[in-house]
Amino acid sequence: MPRAGGLYFESHGPADSPALILSSGLGGSADYWAPNLPALAERNRVVVYDHRGTGRSDRSLPPRLRVGDMAQDVLTVMDAAAVESASLIGHAAGGAIGLSLALLAPRRIERLVAINAWAAPDPHFARCFEARLALLKACGVGAFVRAQPIFLYPSRWSSANHARLEAEEAVLIKHFPGVESLQARVAALLAFDIEARLVEIAVPVLLIAAEDDALVPPSCSERLARGLPDATLMRMTGGHACNIAEAESFDQILSAWLAGALTEGVS
Repeated sequence: MPRAGGLYFESHGPADSPALILSSGLGGSADYWAPNLPALAERNRVVVYDHRGTGRSDRSLPPRLRVGDMAQDVLTVMDAAAVESASLIGHAAGGAIGLSLALLAPRRIERLVAINAWAAPDPHFARCFEARLALLKACGVGAFVRAQPIFLYPSRWSSANHARLEAEEAVLIKHFPGVESLQARVAALLAFDIEARLVEIAVPVLLIAAEDDALVPPSCSERLARGLPDATLMRMTGGHACNIAEAESFDQILSAWLAGALTEGVS
């Protein structure tokens, strides 16, 4: 698969179709989007990538990593994939990256989808990040990975998908980005604050907020909706990783919005 500037990426779907860039959350892996790829790649050219410092991408990070650096990496991938402009779909950290990119290079972003994202630090998710890092430092990678579903999925979904989560656990441990890398990525996310600049983001933005998200409160999406000039706020269930736990509902909402069928604005 191709690489650009140390970044691993993949392209799926018809090459002459509208381009979608998918950016995952804290884990940073392109594989996060596997449940959504089949539906999205039917009518779109979908580009997924591993964030710098994670997965198959270069594991070294710049000093004092910022979300703006992560947004610049998206431009690197777009240039290498010969994508002049695209719609960007970002989950959590990926949503922050998309918002940053809409400020950094507005002509490259046609539309933005931000799933359980935020524009400024929130006390609840800061507490969650602190607890997860403390678990990592005190108990190691295995305990950190084993606890991850508690933050990502509703308890009913985790129970019903226990075997799947058990199988994924070994893979996540094997490809863990490292303690220092994870700390740097969390620090960048906690420092991200563009709330005062939301009015500058002119592209249409679909905000998807899971009411049962245990990590990022829906109020973060509500604050985004109030600050963005052109926002559509849709609510789901399915926890923080609602695009996985409720993949069919997510794909329907996303397809309708990309086709222009969701126009009711902020709910």
